Amino acid sequence: MEVLWAPWRMDYILGPKPDACVFCLPENRDEDRERLVLARGRHTFVIMNKFPYNCGHLMVTPFRHASCLTELTPEETLELTKGLTYCTKAMQEAMHPQGINIGLNLGAAAGAGIASHIHFQMVPRWNGDSSFMAVFGETRVVPQHLLSTYDRLLPFFTDYPTTVTS
Repeated sequence: MEVLWAPWRMDYILGPKPDACVFCLPENRDEDRERLVLARGRHTFVIMNKFPYNCGHLMVTPFRHASCLTELTPEETLELTKGLTYCTKAMQEAMHPQGINIGLNLGAAAGAGIASHIHFQMVPRWNGDSSFMAVFGETRVVPQHLLSTYDRLLPFFTDYPTTVTS
């Protein structure tokens, strides 16, 4: 039997589960690094996934707690789209992926892990990143610590859109 060490998973397994929504942020930015928040706009923010599918896995979500696209205001929808575009460029410059998966799961039946607060997933991809571990071992290896990835990405988010103009 092969052993893969992933000590950060123990925090999730044994740690207390949050009572509040993980996407509902406090107004102050004191916990942004701890929460892996890379940028804040007027209506949306960018956060890294604490349990990523791949190194650099981001999520773009509105501040307002909403569970469906139909609940968003036109301003939130526009800023989400602009945020996804911004994140694509930042991810390309910082991580140099060969592709990016961008997706949205609406509702638990569609696979949303947190169905009550809408969020777009952005996963950078490289040729061969689904190695034998993922194919045969049903295990994914993320080669860089989350805070190292955070520090690598943060400089690319200095001018995230904070206002929306059509």
